[in-house]
Amino acid sequence: MSRGFVKEDDQEEIPIVPQRAYLPDGVPNFVTLVGMNQLIAEQQMLINEKDNLSNSSENEKRIALNYINAKLQLLNNRIAEARIVNLKEQPQNEIRFGALVTLKTDTSVNVQTFQIVGVDEANISKGKISFISPFAKSLINKKIGDKVVLKRAKEDIVFEILDISSDLQDLLL
Repeated sequence: MSRGFVKEDDQEEIPIVPQRAYLPDGVPNFVTLVGMNQLIAEQQMLINEKDNLSNSSENEKRIALNYINAKLQLLNNRIAEARIVNLKEQPQNEIRFGALVTLKTDTSVNVQTFQIVGVDEANISKGKISFISPFAKSLINKKIGDKVVLKRAKEDIVFEILDISSDLQDLLL
């Protein structure tokens, strides 16, 4: 039946689903094992949410189901494209994906620790930075003692690499 013959209030509301973390076209979706486990846990949570939808009104249930299905589709695509990086195979003397890096700025005595992770597991408040971020890109292939310059609008920040963790337990934060 043509949409022209359907009442306006019968039209399905299209859910607006936020996109997942940005990953440029053609860039592999590298993840740590922890990151992959987080994606699978999120998938299971959405499936459970879908299975336990309340029976409010049929229309509300259908809209909620469409929203969950759209989120699941984005998540399933991300999981299908994920490539788990084996951290044991990464060089321990230079910064690579998954590395836990301890840094200090030239102007401060405070040290900061970051782990380079996949886009979906990145969370700056937990010290996890995406491998596609400019800062992570500037750290890749660097070694202990190297300096990295983070370009800022007002002034550049110079970081010295103090440590690259080789303790795989640290990498599973």
